[in-house]
Amino acid sequence: MNKLTKVDIQNILSKRFEKDECTKLEELPKPNCFKDMDKASSRIVSAIKNDEKIAIVGDYDVDGVVSSVILSTFFDDIGVEYEAIIPNRFQDGYGLSLNIIKKLDATVIITVDNGISAVDSAQYCKEHGIDLIITDHHSIPSIVPDAYAIVNPKQTDCQFPNCEICGAQVAWYLTASIKGKLKIKYDLSSFLDILCIAIMADMMELKDMNRVMVKKGILALNRSKRPAFEAVKKFFSKKTLESDEISFLIAPLINSSGRMEDAKFSYNFLKSQNIDDAMDRLEYIVSLNNSRKDEEKQLFEASLSYVKEDENIIIAWGEDWHEGVLGIVASRLSKRFKKPAIVFSITDDKAKGSARGIGELDILALITLQQDILLGFGGHKGAAGVSLMADKLEEFRDRMYASTRDIEASTLNANHDVLGEIEPSEIDFELLEILEEFEPYGQKNPKPNFILKDIAVKINKKIGKDQNHLKLILHDGVNTLESIFFNFDKDAKVGEKIDILFTLSRNDYRGLVTPQLIIKEIL
Repeated sequence: MNKLTKVDIQNILSKRFEKDECTKLEELPKPNCFKDMDKASSRIVSAIKNDEKIAIVGDYDVDGVVSSVILSTFFDDIGVEYEAIIPNRFQDGYGLSLNIIKKLDATVIITVDNGISAVDSAQYCKEHGIDLIITDHHSIPSIVPDAYAIVNPKQTDCQFPNCEICGAQVAWYLTASIKGKLKIKYDLSSFLDILCIAIMADMMELKDMNRVMVKKGILALNRSKRPAFEAVKKFFSKKTLESDEISFLIAPLINSSGRMEDAKFSYNFLKSQNIDDAMDRLEYIVSLNNSRKDEEKQLFEASLSYVKEDENIIIAWGEDWHEGVLGIVASRLSKRFKKPAIVFSITDDKAKGSARGIGELDILALITLQQDILLGFGGHKGAAGVSLMADKLEEFRDRMYASTRDIEASTLNANHDVLGEIEPSEIDFELLEILEEFEPYGQKNPKPNFILKDIAVKINKKIGKDQNHLKLILHDGVNTLESIFFNFDKDAKVGEKIDILFTLSRNDYRGLVTPQLIIKEIL
C-alpha cells in the first residue's frame, strides 16, 4: 500500500464530485419534475381557498419530524389552519394507520415521510371521501396505495432526477409547489437549517443536490435565529454547529423523543417560539436521550449472546425489548462485528424488528426474500423494519443464515473509505483543513479513514463515566499525536507499537484546537 501525501488525498477526494450535476442551489431540480406534484399541490391549494380541513401525518424519526415542521410552519406562516399528528411508536405504530385516520377530521390528509405502504388506509380514505396525498421517499412496494396523489421520487415513472432524497426534501418541494400556485412570496431557504439535519440523519447520499443543500444548510444552521438551535448552542456550550454536531448531537436528540416517549416533544422543540421555551423543552429531551443511552447499553449487552462467528448475519431477540432502541442496537452490532444485524422485540406473540446493513449489502432485499412468513416490512437498502409472528423467528433466522452464507467478504466490507497508509508527519492542521474542505461526510462521501503503522503508545488512559473510552498519546520519536478510541474493544500498552485505522477530527478543548485521531480499530 502506497503512503499518501496531502496532494494525493486532495486529488482522491476531488474526484468524488466530478460528475455532480447540481453544484449550487440555483441548479436544484424544479418541483414539477415529480410525478403527481402538480396534482397534489393543486388539491391542497383548492382546500386552502375553500377552507377545507387539512391534516398532516408525519413520522417519529428525525426525517419525519422535520418534514412535519416544514409543512406545518409553512401553513402557519401563510395563515392556513391544519391538524398535525405524528404517530406514537408505541401506541399507534408506524405511518398512516386506520386508527390515526379515525382521529382526524379532515377532507385532505397529507402524509410526510410515510404512506407509500398504507394500502388499507388509502382504501379507507377513498371510501370515506378523504383525498389522501402521500409524500414519501421510501422504496415502492409491489402493491401501491390507491391515493389521490403520490409524490415519491422512487416511482419508476417519476421524472425527478435524484431518487435518493429524504422525506423532508419531498415535503419542502411540496411547499415550493404550493407557493408557486398561490403566487406568494416566501423564502423557502429558511428551512435549509433543518433540512440539512434530516438529510444527514436519514443517511442520504451526500453528493449532487444533497451535498449542496447540506453545505448551505450548515451555514444557515449557524446563522439561524430558530430558538431551538440557540438553545442547543447554549446548553452544550457550542459556538458553532458543524456536520459532526448534526450526526452525533442534534439528530440523536431529535430522535430520542420518538424512541423513548413521543416525537411531539421534538416537533414542539423545533417550533419553539423563544429561547426560554426551547431550553425547557431541550432539558426534557436531553433526559430522554440519557434514558435512551441506558436502555441501548442494556440491550446491546443482552444481544451479544446471539452473535454467531461463523454466520454472516446477526439475528437477536428478546421479550419486551425497548422498541425505540432496536435500530441503534442493530447498528452497533453491525459496526462492531462487520456484518448485518436484525434485532427484534417480542410482545404479545408478535416480533417487531429493526435491521441494519453494512457495506454494499442490501438488507431490504434479503428481508424481502422471506416475505411469505412476514407480517410486514419496508425501508431502505441500509436500514429496514420487519415484523412477524414470534413462532416464526427461528425459521426466519435459519433462512437468513442460509441466504447470507455465500455472500463475498467484499460485499460486507464497510471500509471502502480507507484511503490508504499515511506517515505521522503528514498529520497536521493542513491535512485537517484539506479534509474539512470536502465536508460534509456521509453516504457516498465517507469520511476518509487512514492506516498508521508501527506507531508507539506513549500514554494510555481510560476515560468516560464507564471507563469505556481509551485515550492514547502516540509518537514516532519526532511526531506526537493525540488519539481517542470510543467504546474500545482492544487495549494498547504503553511502549507497545501498534497499527491503527483512524479518521482525523478537530479537537477544541477550552479554546485549544488540535488535530485528533479518532481510532476506529487497532489492527
